[in-house]
Amino acid sequence: VAMAATRNVMRAVRVYEFGGPEVLKLQSDVVIPSPKAQQVLIKVHACGVNPVETYIRSGTYARKPALPYTPGTDVAGVIESVGEQVTAFKKGDKVFTMDTVSGGYAEYAVAAANRVFPLPDKLDFKQGAAIAIPYFTAYRALCQRGRAKAGETVLVHGASGGVGIATCQIARARGLKVLGTAGTEEGMNTVLRNGAHQVFNHREANYISKIKEYTGVEGVNIIIEMLSNVNLATDLQLLSYGGRVMVVGCRGPIEINPRDTMSKESSIVGVSLFLAAEEEKRECATAVFDGIEAGWLNPTVGSEYPLEKVVKAHEDIIHCSGARGKMVLL
Repeated sequence: VAMAATRNVMRAVRVYEFGGPEVLKLQSDVVIPSPKAQQVLIKVHACGVNPVETYIRSGTYARKPALPYTPGTDVAGVIESVGEQVTAFKKGDKVFTMDTVSGGYAEYAVAAANRVFPLPDKLDFKQGAAIAIPYFTAYRALCQRGRAKAGETVLVHGASGGVGIATCQIARARGLKVLGTAGTEEGMNTVLRNGAHQVFNHREANYISKIKEYTGVEGVNIIIEMLSNVNLATDLQLLSYGGRVMVVGCRGPIEINPRDTMSKESSIVGVSLFLAAEEEKRECATAVFDGIEAGWLNPTVGSEYPLEKVVKAHEDIIHCSGARGKMVLL
């Protein structure tokens, strides 16, 4: 009886109040959720950790989940069971998701079947957890909102993280001239290995002048910006005529001079994957599968943490010296 009673519980991270990383509590007695109609239950092998999850946890983000909740959206694993009306998947299928209903920092997660995709054999579970949020966000920023065209120059500011690497790979495959920035030697090498033509160290005092020197009077057509509260004012100086800054990440306010947008008729465009329409998400998925098929889409996994170290993961994703790939919980 005791065995039967323990089998329907799992380990999962729970948040009972908004605050610092210490509010993340790993519990071993969380009831395994059941999939409803058009949902599936996934045995989670890996879950991506995204900066946005730290903002939501702190309570400062626009979207606040009802407490208590389990964080995490992009998981990879194996289908454990399917709800009614699910025909696309069966028990044992390898999958990855772009969203979960019950939260991904857990041993099992429920997801809507239309947010789940087959995980190709050539990718492992850790790579599967590094696909959805990074690549869908990168594609949305670059192609859907940024309207990138072959021959244009893109600067990926913070190119060594999950979204940065995804952007470099997509931009290179689509015929753009790709420039990236990173803060460590290792990060810079990662960026070059993933499609950038040139990389700059954003810890060097004069790196902006180096970018200007490299791009000349032409400037940069698109900047994919992961830290706009630090870089937005200088980004505007780097743009070409009609250039655009795509705001993917921001950790606070910044003062800019709007005149800098007038002199080049440039634009600052916000990017949010959560606001993508169904059709746009399908377009992202198609682009991702084309990339896997063609071989240029190759997720880079960075730091790996067991569930017990979730607090450390949340500290590191905000404070670590330099990203190198997508952070995952195993």
